[in-house]
Amino acid sequence: MNFFVKKVATATAILLSSTIISHAAQTDITIGMQLEPPNLDPTGGAAGAIDQVVYANIFEGLTRYQADGSIAPALAKSWNISDDGLSYTFHLHEGVKFHDGSSMDAEDVKFSLDRARAEDSTNAQKALFAGIASVDVIDATTVKITLSSPNGGFITNMAWGDAVIVAPESIGNAATNPIGTGPFVFSNWVQGDRIEISRNDNYWGNPVALDSATFKFISDPTAAFAAMMAGDLDAFPGYPAPETLPQFAADPRFTVIGGNTEGETILSTNNKDEHFSKLKVRKALAHAINRQEIIDGAMFGYGKPIGTHFAPHHPDYIDLTGNSNYDPELSKKLLSEAGYPNGFETTLKLPPPSYARRGGEIIAAQLRAVGIKAEISNLEWADWLKQVFKGKDYGLTIVSHTEPMDIGIYARPTYYFQYDNPDFQQLMTDLTAESDPSSRSAMLKKAQRIISEDYVNGYLFQLARTSVINSKIKGMWENSPTQATDLTGVSWTD
Repeated sequence: MNFFVKKVATATAILLSSTIISHAAQTDITIGMQLEPPNLDPTGGAAGAIDQVVYANIFEGLTRYQADGSIAPALAKSWNISDDGLSYTFHLHEGVKFHDGSSMDAEDVKFSLDRARAEDSTNAQKALFAGIASVDVIDATTVKITLSSPNGGFITNMAWGDAVIVAPESIGNAATNPIGTGPFVFSNWVQGDRIEISRNDNYWGNPVALDSATFKFISDPTAAFAAMMAGDLDAFPGYPAPETLPQFAADPRFTVIGGNTEGETILSTNNKDEHFSKLKVRKALAHAINRQEIIDGAMFGYGKPIGTHFAPHHPDYIDLTGNSNYDPELSKKLLSEAGYPNGFETTLKLPPPSYARRGGEIIAAQLRAVGIKAEISNLEWADWLKQVFKGKDYGLTIVSHTEPMDIGIYARPTYYFQYDNPDFQQLMTDLTAESDPSSRSAMLKKAQRIISEDYVNGYLFQLARTSVINSKIKGMWENSPTQATDLTGVSWTD
């Protein structure tokens, strides 16, 4: 072999070697997020952005949601249910450790559930745990949970992000330094910019393919488009600029995924407000809204109209959009009958998501046409949580409720839209105790009708999950059965 051939052969070998190394090294991922979490403790905060980072990645529960919406074992490898439906005995995996090296056992399960249901609990979904009468440790890998009454949805409740298992030694710092049992460990948080996680080499379960992941916060839809096009992001689940999706679909570098979420997007109404405490005013509000105009203008056609707080892809969904069809003349008539022939003024406080900001402008114009003058205030997420969700200081707001099967929130009189209906509350109590599928279906349909006919909120559309990802990535969820960016099955192809 002459020198030239040797040189070419050597260069070719180096090129092939570097290509292989390059492919092998692609084990990191950068993911776009529109909202930055206010903290990283899913058991002490209401923001969905928390679970989008930590669910299944850092923290785990006894059970968990899978990509298809089914519930699977997680920290509990199995469980037994007593004949009377009151006792659940969970059998935990052995050898599970928290990220700080401490063991996870039945004592931690007891601590987590007792903490979640305690009188001073700050858990955003405290009602999930209200039916627990006691939590008893049988041994290190066995825990018995006794309910005060049967609950057909208890195993599903344990799959929520609010029900993850935490340790007493580390939960106090979870807001900024979350320590769970998951396949990724928290690495770094640069406020206003990004959160970084890395592979947990001591994970008890199946190892993940990724070495690290970065969640990059980009709230502006135009900036999100530019970052994806430039390759600064590898994926953007819940992509916020649907008007640009055709450009990505036409580019072989990307895959566009159109899926479903559990997100009922509503014009949430303060039912204790001086105006909206009146049924006719709430009904007038509902008939002033042109849903399709909002879907087209704010979501560029992505989203399915809803007439109640229930996901259209659920088998028990009923279409009640006819209860609140667009009819501005009827809206004006109802306002006059309610004592507001000239309308009135109210507030419309909007959180950062583009569906809220864009939709808010459209809705304000629609309400103005019937005499309701809604003053728009654009709030950052922390301010929205403080003023609206916790402080109940608002007339109207727009938000997508992305928790799965959450119609039960209407049975909480102190919830932020302050709907207080004893009949509905009793129906939810009966639903919880019922295990027969056909009976539960009938109850869920009745619940949908009640809140639709009470016009508790303005029901807009089911939020679509439109995601843009690098075409070499596989394993990203198509739908959002819960609030999560689950990276446990994500990897790169060559």
